[in-house]
Amino acid sequence: MCGSEIRSMLQPFLLLLIHQRPDHGYDLIERLAAMGVTGVEPGHAYRVLRALERERLLTSSWVPSDAGPARRRYELTAEGLADLRTRMASLARFGGVLDSFLALWSEGPADREERTWQQERPGSSRPRSTAGRARGARWAGTPS
Repeated sequence: MCGSEIRSMLQPFLLLLIHQRPDHGYDLIERLAAMGVTGVEPGHAYRVLRALERERLLTSSWVPSDAGPARRRYELTAEGLADLRTRMASLARFGGVLDSFLALWSEGPADREERTWQQERPGSSRPRSTAGRARGARWAGTPS
């Protein structure tokens, strides 16, 4: 995913991780990286966490640390759980759309003679030849 898509998904990602296990900010960033969401700036993650707290989807409390100053630990509220359920239902629907989209990508384009946009030869009513293209061949960039 590109950076902007990741940034827009940070709220549900954090809500889910906190639902799984309440945690501290830096630990949440490490858990995001472990699930493939890398490059999250700590300042941005903390702004998102504070915004979720202002929306009353999270609460936080200061917890003493054995190795340094106290750290803020984030927990999901009942409102946060309800919001997460709503987001997950929406993301599940969107996931179905993405699955369909990716399936189309893996199929590649239809045979050239089946395309409605195929140009005709000048002076001919037949479509141009598709010699050299095997039926069902994959197009460039298609994952194998």
